[in-house]
Amino acid sequence: MNAVSLAAVSRRVLAGAACFALASACACRRTSATPAKATGAAQLVERAGLAMGSELRLTAWTADEAAAQSAFDAVFREFDRLDALMSVWRADSDVIRINAAAGERAVPVDRDVREILHIARQVSEWTDGAFDVTFGPLADLWKFDQDQDNTIPDAAAIRSRLPLIDYRQIQIDERAGTVFLKRKGMRIHLGGIGKGYAVDHAVKIFRDRGLRDFMIQAGGDMYVGGRRGDRPWKLGLADPRGEHKPFATVELSDATFSTSGDYERFFIKGGVRYHHILDLRVGRPAMLCRSVTLVTDRAVIADALAKGVFILGPAAGMALLERVPGVAGVIVSATNEVLVSTALKDRFVLIAPPTGGL
Repeated sequence: MNAVSLAAVSRRVLAGAACFALASACACRRTSATPAKATGAAQLVERAGLAMGSELRLTAWTADEAAAQSAFDAVFREFDRLDALMSVWRADSDVIRINAAAGERAVPVDRDVREILHIARQVSEWTDGAFDVTFGPLADLWKFDQDQDNTIPDAAAIRSRLPLIDYRQIQIDERAGTVFLKRKGMRIHLGGIGKGYAVDHAVKIFRDRGLRDFMIQAGGDMYVGGRRGDRPWKLGLADPRGEHKPFATVELSDATFSTSGDYERFFIKGGVRYHHILDLRVGRPAMLCRSVTLVTDRAVIADALAKGVFILGPAAGMALLERVPGVAGVIVSATNEVLVSTALKDRFVLIAPPTGGL
């Protein structure tokens, strides 16, 4: 089967999934780059490495290996540039400086930071605040990033942070080039939108270098351009349980494919699965979905909106997908029901029902 699994449980799983996707066209290799053969015919050229805390895997279907390698170099540089601006783990990033000045002063920031915050606000409005980049005050209570410690925060500590979460308190001044958080203690965290934004920049880099047939995968965020040989790219939706093999496929060209799931960063304690997608109304992991996969033309929208839909749950989330133009999706509910939006039903192929269990 020629399908890509989007399981993001670990970099090992992601790497294996990508090899599985290309098995019919080339042998899986353990090296970080796979060159095209020098035949003059189009071949798959690949490279994989770490960027923004996840595996970044780049694939081009081209006869011009030099153009592909040049594009790969530029994409990795661009991911690093954006990460330096948006990371909460780099002491001099624009996001860190914004957070440090919360409630005190506006901070001059890069244009990309202002742009991603405008996009985030749009998704927050669509989801009635279910998606909100000001969730930062909860990030050091629920630790699911590089600092994951599998502890359940104190309920009182969670409640004390909730008043600091409000995307409407982000003030962006385009004329001055600044961002201001109006309340002291507020913190922006772009972990739910940053990789999608970077993927969109990578798409432009590929196209600017004349590449039309390619795939970009950064964690659970993917974009496929053109075709894979003589047909569209066939992509697999990862089973949220079991071994995360594809339970369904869709064929896409020139589209993004983004999955958010409760199996990406999680721990189980007392028979409950705790994961990194937080319902900001209560400050605890959202419990109505197992995974949400969105298809649209911009990775940044799919990345952010998938989290919002996940938090809203299958009923409200699917209603939103039917309203937002140009967005389609698949939801696996907490009860393992599979919901497919109208715009995607003719391309969705179910292989087997998702696996049950906790």
